[in-house]
Amino acid sequence: MIVEIVILAMVAAFLGLRLYSVLGRRAEHEEEPIPHRFEREHGADDEAQPAPQPRTQMPMRIGDVPAGVEQGVRAIAAADPGFDLIAFVEGAKGAYAMVLEAFWEGDKDTLRELCDDDVYASFAGAIDAREAAGETLENRLIRIEDAIVKSADLEGRTARVTVLFVSDIASVTRDKDGNLVAGSLDDAIESRDAWTFMRNVDAAGPDWKLDETDEG
Repeated sequence: MIVEIVILAMVAAFLGLRLYSVLGRRAEHEEEPIPHRFEREHGADDEAQPAPQPRTQMPMRIGDVPAGVEQGVRAIAAADPGFDLIAFVEGAKGAYAMVLEAFWEGDKDTLRELCDDDVYASFAGAIDAREAAGETLENRLIRIEDAIVKSADLEGRTARVTVLFVSDIASVTRDKDGNLVAGSLDDAIESRDAWTFMRNVDAAGPDWKLDETDEG
């Protein structure tokens, strides 16, 4: 029992530190591709079936966002000198992938670490309904085409940044017997999701949370 508690504590700490490292802190390393749990291991067939490559984009600077957004970004940066817009956007893409995969896999522990109470309750309710129906998902995040900062503001000491994710997702739903209910892994569909992340700028810990989700 003690060993299990220690392991769970280590997993929780790892998830918290991972989210902290990808959101809102200055990058210490060169940009790396977003990891996906569904990617195949590198092998002999990789040359025949190369993985899709993300679209090349110019780095985002504060001056690249609309004036209303720029004001909010500057306010957050003034309150939290460690905040960096480029690092935040790259980290937000990583968090987007982590949350989607956790939801598709029914991983409530990961969702609890990354989401606030309201968003977690929504995801958990959908997972419970899916499990009650005996359905499973085999969704895949093929690529994130774009990540656009739509709004940023500082209310008191709470920072909120909304990012519009434009992505290609292949979706498959199966029933309890493994039969296809809907979707196809061969046809990716464009998805537009506006997600808002929040953080208390005075907090020292890894407390960026997914605060709101909406369609883009």
